Amino acid sequence: MKLRRVFTVALIAIILIETALLVYQIPAVNDRLAWRVDEFRGQLRSFFFPHPDTIATADPVRMAIMQGTLTAAKDLAEASTPTVTPLLIQTEGELPTVTPTPSRAPVPASVTLAPFRHEPQGYNNCGPASLSMLLNFWGWDGDQTRAARVLKPNKEDKNVMPYEMERYALENSPYGVYNRMAGTLDDLRQMVAAGFPVLVEKGLIVPGRTDLGWMGHYTLVMGYDDTTRTILTQDSYHGPDFTVDYDSLLYDWRAFNYIYIVVFPRERESELAGILGPNADAALNSLAALDLAQRESLTLSGEPLAYAYFNLGTVHVARKEYVDAAFAYDMARNMGLPYRFLWYQTGPYFAYYYSGQYQVVKDLASATLYVQENLEESWYWRGMARYQLGDRQGAIDDWREALVRHPGFAPALEQLTQLGEVV
Repeated sequence: MKLRRVFTVALIAIILIETALLVYQIPAVNDRLAWRVDEFRGQLRSFFFPHPDTIATADPVRMAIMQGTLTAAKDLAEASTPTVTPLLIQTEGELPTVTPTPSRAPVPASVTLAPFRHEPQGYNNCGPASLSMLLNFWGWDGDQTRAARVLKPNKEDKNVMPYEMERYALENSPYGVYNRMAGTLDDLRQMVAAGFPVLVEKGLIVPGRTDLGWMGHYTLVMGYDDTTRTILTQDSYHGPDFTVDYDSLLYDWRAFNYIYIVVFPRERESELAGILGPNADAALNSLAALDLAQRESLTLSGEPLAYAYFNLGTVHVARKEYVDAAFAYDMARNMGLPYRFLWYQTGPYFAYYYSGQYQVVKDLASATLYVQENLEESWYWRGMARYQLGDRQGAIDDWREALVRHPGFAPALEQLTQLGEVV
């Protein structure tokens, strides 16, 4: 009798577990509970496999060598004849010449854009949801589910890059897109006042949940009020009509190099370009971003200074100045960066790889993947580093894993195709 009772209880438990798993697969239920399951898995993983709260610091000996490389390159550039194009070495205290933005017309003290359709984000879906709201403003008839099928076919993918958002809008809507760095509050005010909502990427610490740590987040700027010094957003996480004060936005926006994405009807491009001035041109925008990052690296302290150096590295990567970028990233890492930073910004992989520091790329990617495996970019770059270090099979395995995490991920497909590997 006792054995039968144990068997009955076990059978009921199995049925309940299987029923719960089936219910969990219902989209509406999954969207509500998946983030809690993910949070629990993360806490469990951190308990059994603890990790640092910051990205690994740079080796001081290598940094000294890098500094010597920068100095030598700068001396070489200064000694070059006029017929030789000198290397652009931007060291601390040396500022580029930037064309100033033309004087702008005054804007109203307060503006709110409408109409809008707020869309709460599904699991891991802040990027697709925010982009969907932005496109909807101009008349697009899709939603975050439609966007996510392309942007993140794997639901577990932790991030959508700005360039992916830009590409999606260009390929799946009739609108034009500007994806730029070094945005300012005045840029936001000018664009919103002219009727252009702006998507920004910024840092986020969930109020009341500091235990979750720092993470990246997209939010859609739809208004501002100079009297209260607040920005009005349609935020996929916080909800509709969510306000944030000017100073807080700038602090959090700095972590992503003040990046912003503007979608516009193509017939209004000249109007938007007039508002942005030189920043409408990507090359001139990189100069403005370089100027801003350098100035902030000379004036800030603490965590903002680490962000400023990271931004300096990111701009150097955009300009293909990889040795400079690697040194700037070294500085940022040694000041302390949240461990999730490489989930959202992969500039260090470019910088270290193209300056020949393959082991650094491999180590950074491995440390990132130790904490979070659903990052196709980190699998890809570790594969690139492994291949350069002579581990062909390890590279192939990593590129295949990148495709598991993001089916169709083009960079991994390209590498495997070049090696003649069947995908």
